[in-house]
Amino acid sequence: MSKRIALVEDDQALRDNYVAALGKQGYEVQAYANRQLAEQAFAKRLPDLAIIDIGLQDEIDGGFAVCQQLRSMSKTLPIIFFTARDNDYDTICGLRMGADDYLTKDISLPHLLARIAALFRRTALLNQPQTPSDLIQTGELIMDSKRMTVSWQKHNIELTVTEFWMLHAIAKYSGHVKSRQQLMDESKMVVDDTTITSHIKRIRKKFMLVDAEFDCVETVYGMGYRWKN
Repeated sequence: MSKRIALVEDDQALRDNYVAALGKQGYEVQAYANRQLAEQAFAKRLPDLAIIDIGLQDEIDGGFAVCQQLRSMSKTLPIIFFTARDNDYDTICGLRMGADDYLTKDISLPHLLARIAALFRRTALLNQPQTPSDLIQTGELIMDSKRMTVSWQKHNIELTVTEFWMLHAIAKYSGHVKSRQQLMDESKMVVDDTTITSHIKRIRKKFMLVDAEFDCVETVYGMGYRWKN
C-alpha cells in the first residue's frame, strides 16, 4: 500500500512539480495551497508524512501553524519543513514546533527523496515484533525502539521521530561519545550541525519539563555528545 504524503505549498508550479516527482516514486500525494485547506483535510484523515512550506499565501508563518496542529494530533507523524527561508531562527523555530527535518528548496530532488525514505524507514520499525534488544534501560531512562516510547523517572517523554533516534543513538552506548556523523549514521539522517544542535537542545528541554535537574545528555565540545548516568 502506497504511503500518503501531504504537500502544503502555495506556489502552484512547485506544487505541481513535486506532486509529479513524488508520484513517480510511488507515493500518493495530496497537495494543499494554504493552511485552511490543509487543516480541513488533516481533521478528516492524517497523512503518513507531511511536507510543509512556512510562508503560505497571505500567512507569513502559516506553515508553523500547520505543523503545530499536526503535532498535536500525532506525536510520531514525520513532518518536514521545505522552505526558501534559510536562516537559523526559522530552522530552530521549526524544530521546536516538532518538525523532524528542515530542508531548503535549493536541495536536489534525490536529497529530498532520501530524507523522506529515511523517515519512513524509521517509522516502519514501530510495526515490527518486539524483542528484548528493543529496550534500553540506563539509570532512570527506559526507551522502547519498537513502540518509540521514552520514559524518565516513570514519566513519558514525547519525542518526534528524529529526536527519538538521536537520543537512542546516544543512550544505546551510555558513556561513549557519539560524533555528529555517528548520530546521523545511527539515526539514518543527513542534517547539518545547526539542525543537530537544535534537536539536542529540544530533547534536553523535554526532559527538563519533568526533571529540572536533568543533565544526562552531555556535550563534549569538539567531539559530539554522550549519555552520562
